[in-house]
Amino acid sequence: MAQARTDYGKVVAPRPFGGVEAEPHRIDIFKYLMICMILFTVVSVFHVWSRCNLIDLNLRISEATRQMKDAEEEQKRLKLEIASLKAPARIEMIAKDELDMALPTEQQVVLVK
Repeated sequence: MAQARTDYGKVVAPRPFGGVEAEPHRIDIFKYLMICMILFTVVSVFHVWSRCNLIDLNLRISEATRQMKDAEEEQKRLKLEIASLKAPARIEMIAKDELDMALPTEQQVVLVK
């Protein structure tokens, strides 16, 4: 290696291929692309967040709708039970059987003036 000969006569230093002029242009494109990527990321995150909120709200609405239907069915059942408990025939039967009551006779009725 000590005898290696270097001949610089034919070697030419590489010319800048628009190096000074292209460098600021590349930086401008890089800044533009970075801004676009950041905006795209922000918009994407907002879109995903809004979709998650929409799904959550739809689940809440369906749960509230189910609860409302259950409450309406319970209300119908209770109205039917009230109607059956208010039936005059049922009240008369309970009064006679369980309370040993009877309709008043004419001697038991007193007219107050």
